[in-house]
Amino acid sequence: MTDLDPYERKILRLLQANASLTTAQVAEQVGLSPSPCWRRIDRLEREGFIKHRAAIVDRRKVGLNAQIFAQVKLNAHGRANLDEFSAAVREVPEVLDAYVLMGSTDFMLRIVAKDIEAYERLFFDRLSKLPGVQEINSTVALSEIKSTTVLPI
Repeated sequence: MTDLDPYERKILRLLQANASLTTAQVAEQVGLSPSPCWRRIDRLEREGFIKHRAAIVDRRKVGLNAQIFAQVKLNAHGRANLDEFSAAVREVPEVLDAYVLMGSTDFMLRIVAKDIEAYERLFFDRLSKLPGVQEINSTVALSEIKSTTVLPI
């Protein structure tokens, strides 16, 4: 990690665990007064160490009971136009994460849906029609062993 002092590392650890902490609460826990702590948090936000703060919603509580990992292979034309596929997949709200891969598969998508039937509709109505798609292999996650947004800082 570049340009982070021990206070800033601790600030990042605290805010990852609970982004709703006030500056005063963070300052107390890291051993700074509020003003220098606020300046450090402000710098971390301005320089992009902190991308944004958000509430982490339990997908099951809002009715998104299925989690699917889809490996997408593009055809030769699609691979020549990765930007077109990338832009299109960004517009699908059920796709939470999308990664470009090296190997026999071009993309890995993490998708949520109400249930398998809802995923099937999404698959046929949208995913299979994305530009350049040759093949999609879907794997349904049965249970979640670990899921975190906390980086080991």
